[in-house]
Amino acid sequence: MGLLKIGSQLFTAEGPRAVERLAILAPGIFLDLKFHDIPNTVGSAVAAAADLPKVRMLTLHTLGDMAMMRAARDAVAGKRRPPLLLGVTILTSMETASLRRVGISGSPATRALSLARLAKQAELDGVVASSHEAQAIRRACGPDFLIVVPGVRPASASLNDQARVATPSEAIEAGADYLVVGRPITQAASPRDAALAIAKEIASVRPRR
Repeated sequence: MGLLKIGSQLFTAEGPRAVERLAILAPGIFLDLKFHDIPNTVGSAVAAAADLPKVRMLTLHTLGDMAMMRAARDAVAGKRRPPLLLGVTILTSMETASLRRVGISGSPATRALSLARLAKQAELDGVVASSHEAQAIRRACGPDFLIVVPGVRPASASLNDQARVATPSEAIEAGADYLVVGRPITQAASPRDAALAIAKEIASVRPRR
């Protein structure tokens, strides 16, 4: 199933109206707002987001820790069709040096794996992580734990501000359930052709579990 992703830029500019209008065009919405606040605030925000039309997936930062993630889980528990909750591990723009600058020790791989385990313990549905960590997360968290891989770039595309990237086929072979593709499509000379080429590559890959 393909989803339309709405991130913080569009949501800040247009608010819930963006979800309402795009829900008419899409089978579902991936609302990527990366909630990160005290448990009560995140729980309330997740509950409100889950009531927007066709929101099928939501993101929150695993660095908010267990109580925050469980507040999000509790907030959707009574919904008729609760969205999947995904914990953002380590942003794909960050490397070891940038983690160290903000006081986080270890490599992105070790930290992402630790945070994925925490998300599973909090009963989230999956995580957002780079393809570099996907295989280790799959082994640790099992076949039913969703892995959403951002930073997906066709071989010919610019890296932009991403550090830990993969091509669509590499991400799928690493164990991704969903791929996030943004600028390689939106900034292409022909977004339609770029999207079709990526879809063709995805269709040609046999996922590995």
